[in-house]
Amino acid sequence: MPLATTRRSGLVDQVIGQLREAVRQGEWAVGERIPPEPELAARLGVGRNTVREAVRALAHGGLLEVRQGDGTYVRATSEVSGAIRRLCGSELREVLQVRRTLEAEGARLAATQRTDAEVDRLHELLDQRDRAHAERRFEDFARTDAEFHLAVVECGHNTLLTELYRGLTEVVTASVAATSRAEPGPAHIGHRGLVAAIAARDPERAVAEAGGFLDELLARQDDGAT
Repeated sequence: MPLATTRRSGLVDQVIGQLREAVRQGEWAVGERIPPEPELAARLGVGRNTVREAVRALAHGGLLEVRQGDGTYVRATSEVSGAIRRLCGSELREVLQVRRTLEAEGARLAATQRTDAEVDRLHELLDQRDRAHAERRFEDFARTDAEFHLAVVECGHNTLLTELYRGLTEVVTASVAATSRAEPGPAHIGHRGLVAAIAARDPERAVAEAGGFLDELLARQDDGAT
């Protein structure tokens, strides 16, 4: 997303909004260093102090990380995700438990609100996911798996639920990337049944499908498999 020159009122809030949107849209990936203050100030048409204050606010919210003498890096794709990273760290079980609640409701809404184009998109993402795993491109597999689950929630057209869920995906994606190298596990949870239920507009079946695969992942946590 190209940055635009801001208006003169509420400059800090405007810069915060533009930087947040740039991160959300992937202009700078998680772990990537953002441009230095002078460059951002020039692109936004504001002073360096305004940029510094905006960056400080986003760092406090967990979106950015300021490394003295090195620069500012993207820490998460949203403040929600940054907060979750601080709260749960690497506690995958807690993330999966919350994720189960959100995905079950997301699947229910998706089954009643989805469009035909969105169902086609779900099929495309599953095809990409399976192909990546078959070719042992595990990072691509984990990324596409996360994209698929986010796309299911987006099919429900509930903005708040989508943003809450989006905050979980980075933590889970990292775990899927690690575990998929060692065992077939998640790749064999094909999600075709979930897509079929959403396509058939069957909310009860969609909830069962969404909850079932997460129950399986949680059971593996209990067994110490992950």
